[in-house]
Amino acid sequence: MSAPLAHSYNLARLGNAGDTVRLDADAAQRAAIAVLAEALSLSRFSVQVGLKKATPSRFLLEYRLQAEIAQACVVTLEPVVSEVDRTFTRELHFVGSGHRASVAPELDLPAQDISMDEGEEPEDIESLHYDLMGPALEEFLLALDPYPRCPGVEFDPQAHADAPPESPFAVLKGLKSSK
Repeated sequence: MSAPLAHSYNLARLGNAGDTVRLDADAAQRAAIAVLAEALSLSRFSVQVGLKKATPSRFLLEYRLQAEIAQACVVTLEPVVSEVDRTFTRELHFVGSGHRASVAPELDLPAQDISMDEGEEPEDIESLHYDLMGPALEEFLLALDPYPRCPGVEFDPQAHADAPPESPFAVLKGLKSSK
C-alpha cells in the first residue's frame, strides 16, 4: 500500500540557509490518513518542516505536526475529537549507495547547532531524495490515543450476582460419580 501523503524533497539542493516546507493535506489525503489511522475522520492535517544542512552529508529536519481527528470511543462508539500538536526532529546521514559510499570519506566540518536527543543515531539514507511526510505520518500514528474515551465514560462490566456458570469439567465429574 502506498502512503496516503508523500512529499519528496531533494536534499542535494538544500543550501546553507536551509528551507521550510509546509503541507496541508486536502480532503482526499485526510480521508486516506483517517483510514490508515482507523479513525472516523480527520478534519485537519498540516505539517511544517524546517530543513538545515549540518554538514555536506548530514541534515536536520525539525517538524511541527498539527491535526484534528475524530476517533470512536472504545466504550460508547461515540466520536471523540482530539487535537495533535507535536514537534519532533529527525537527523539524516547520507551514506550513498554501493561502492562509492564506502570509499568516500566523511568530511569533518563544524556542525551547526544540532539538538538531537542524546543516544539517538541519525537515520542513514542512500538517496538525497527524501520523503518528508513519512516521519510525519509515523509520529501522527504514535501520538493517537489507542483507547479513546468520551469524557467521563468508564468501562464498567456488568457484575453478576448469580453463581458463576458451571464448569464443563464439573459436569463430567458428575457423570463419573453416577456410574
